Amino acid sequence: MDIVLEISKGILEQGLIYGIMALGVYISYQVLDFPDLSVDGTFPLGAAITAILTLRQVNPWLASLLSFFAGGLAGLVTGLLHVKLKIKDLLSGILTMTALWSVNLAIAKTSLLSTYGARTIFNSGPILLLPAGLTPWRTLILAFHLALFMKYVLDWYLTTRSGLLLRAVGDNPQLVISLAQNPGYIKILGLIISNGFAALSGSILCQQQRFFDVNMGAGIIVIGLASVIIGMTVFKNLPLGKYTSMVLLGSILYKAALAIALNLGFDPNYLKLIMAILFTVALVSNRVLEKKEGGPKGRESIAINKY
Repeated sequence: MDIVLEISKGILEQGLIYGIMALGVYISYQVLDFPDLSVDGTFPLGAAITAILTLRQVNPWLASLLSFFAGGLAGLVTGLLHVKLKIKDLLSGILTMTALWSVNLAIAKTSLLSTYGARTIFNSGPILLLPAGLTPWRTLILAFHLALFMKYVLDWYLTTRSGLLLRAVGDNPQLVISLAQNPGYIKILGLIISNGFAALSGSILCQQQRFFDVNMGAGIIVIGLASVIIGMTVFKNLPLGKYTSMVLLGSILYKAALAIALNLGFDPNYLKLIMAILFTVALVSNRVLEKKEGGPKGRESIAINKY
């Protein structure tokens, strides 16, 4: 029973932490209709910055905030490549992701860096106010509140004028132009926010696992997309309110599926294959359900409804 409880706790922790990244992917993939592969670089970027700063005794909350801004800067680069230099969206993300590999190595000075012994948001600051009996649950409690906070911040933003324009630009750029707004600039803003979320998620994961690995971003976009698609497919008929809630639950469900596969005896070396299979199943299931319901819904209903 203790083993099952520990596994379940680990699934929830990881699902919530990766869920913050999935919220960012939701913005780029579902709202903007932008296949942003730069997430694979901004996720470890947040981890690299956090690892270096916490080892230098910088406040871990400040390190997390700086990681968010660094991710936003990387998203700005992707947006400028696409909007200003007219490079295709997919290639823009690939270029940024490739460049960030070297940037992350330059920041960390190594491909693998342990932060054991450094202060983190999980062992210092407000979390220490919890009763001693809740010490084993600190990580889960804080991860839950952080994921919920970022979800509500995103929900609030998407109801502002800027957020409404962001939701419109992926579906109908002409509408944005008719409002005397530049859809390119709005798309750049969306990519800044999306990659900021990804970098923050990498920062939190680095503090939870207490190490940085330059390869920790490999396949992150698959995790994010799978979380979005699984969440919006499995939970769309439940009274959960907003799509952001479904994305967080989708991230937890995806992590649970991986954990079940590994605990059934699958070789960990095949983890990426399992991830790809789960993503494929999610995509096919989503398409089948759309056909049963009379075809795919318009992007407007996805991006604008439930807010």
